[in-house]
Amino acid sequence: MSGAERAELLDLAREAMRSAYAPYSGFRVGAVLEAEDGRRFSGCNVENAASSVTVCAERVALGTAVRAGARRFRRLALCASGARPVSPCGVCRQALSEFGVETRVVSVADGGDVAEWTLEELLPARFGAGDLGWRSVVRDTGEGA
Repeated sequence: MSGAERAELLDLAREAMRSAYAPYSGFRVGAVLEAEDGRRFSGCNVENAASSVTVCAERVALGTAVRAGARRFRRLALCASGARPVSPCGVCRQALSEFGVETRVVSVADGGDVAEWTLEELLPARFGAGDLGWRSVVRDTGEGA
């Protein structure tokens, strides 16, 4: 990814972060998930008084992408209101890994520090379809097995 592409994705993630609903933690996150075909899907975290109902920005973006028919992803950009770049939480890592572990993750903090990983680096021993005795069920048509 070129520096200009990375900057553009991070700017979009920063914009999504501004919409976050985080009245309890104050920790705002924006995400932009880029599909293989170039379409981009954004999300922000949505907190709830019942904390288990809170939804992370990454899963909001993923749900929007899946609803639009996207099944393969190149990049995920994150912007968080913390002091250092953050990676997706374990639940988001697992959810994203359903669609492949090649996705590049780039994250920027409020101070401008940037970190990058692949999803495989973040979740090396993931639980997947093979653990259930299945081949991959993700299909480009958007239909599961």
